[in-house]
Amino acid sequence: MTTRPVTIGIIGAGNISSTYLESDRKFHNIRITKIADIDMARAQAQAAKFDKQAVSVEALLADPEIEIVVNLTVPGAHASVALQALEAGKHVYNEKPLATTREDARRLLTLASARGLRVGGAPDTFLGGGLQTCRALLDGGAIGRPVLAFARMLSAGMESWHPNPEFFYKPGGGPMFDMGPYYLTALVTLLGPARLASGMTRITHPERTITSQPLHGTRITVEVPTLVSGLLEFTSGPIANITTTFDVADGYEVGLTIYGTEGQLQCPDPNTFGGPVRLRQKGQKDWQDVPIAHRWVQNSRGIGVADMAEAIRTGRPHRANAELAYHVLDLMHAFHDSAAEGRHIALGSTCDRPLPLPVDWP
Repeated sequence: MTTRPVTIGIIGAGNISSTYLESDRKFHNIRITKIADIDMARAQAQAAKFDKQAVSVEALLADPEIEIVVNLTVPGAHASVALQALEAGKHVYNEKPLATTREDARRLLTLASARGLRVGGAPDTFLGGGLQTCRALLDGGAIGRPVLAFARMLSAGMESWHPNPEFFYKPGGGPMFDMGPYYLTALVTLLGPARLASGMTRITHPERTITSQPLHGTRITVEVPTLVSGLLEFTSGPIANITTTFDVADGYEVGLTIYGTEGQLQCPDPNTFGGPVRLRQKGQKDWQDVPIAHRWVQNSRGIGVADMAEAIRTGRPHRANAELAYHVLDLMHAFHDSAAEGRHIALGSTCDRPLPLPVDWP
């Protein structure tokens, strides 16, 4: 890995920023110097906690040392903030989703291409040891030819624990746009791009009440589906089902299983970096635990940014790239479009599978 770190500024000082602000302690090819937020007090609190400098958004974008802007704003601001950063000559890495609309996402990609800049996007959990182990098993033929996959994320919603959960129930939110990117990114990086999608959706509770602090008792009007179930057909042939919801009574249930002609593969939670990874091949009665060889098994959010930084220095493609993030965004919209229109949706996007992460990276 290069000895000259890439300098990074973060816009958005919300909950997720704490994890990213620690990433330059793990990945020594990046250096985070500044954090900005429309709420300066919030930026100052995070800056003091992580020994960074709190500045205005305008000052961060004007800083000539900053090469990558990591955009951790709420989903509705992802596109506008990223466009500002690109206009300022910065590479951009957006939290998921890439944008809330296809049109805004395409504007990002068009502007980045015109300016010779890179756009990356979360999630980067597919670069963790768990899913990279699954990638190696699939590429090595451990389950033969993949034919079917099931993915699920079932929860009771965010209002019982998140300090400000309202945006989860507004455009750009909902279970598919919030959690779907983890599962869809895992599926696309494991099986390749999809070509066809269909979906069904519903809003189970039109109004929800916040039970967390500090907004306990506040009522939220739900504006997006809180149960989304989709089918997708991959260009390579497999068919997958994905269901995401905020409507079950209690708990949090997740899963991703891929079935092939020669076996079955249980993948880890796509919102994590580690395992377990379990394999059952044809003729075997019991599942076998598969050792994880890759090192990144703890919470390693920021690995996508670090890989992007290395790619900028070396000139190679980065793995958590805009084409992948856009294809996932296109898929999420396709499920909703299909439900609204009552038809299958042919995907207008595609992407390449990112190269596997070397076992000893970095």
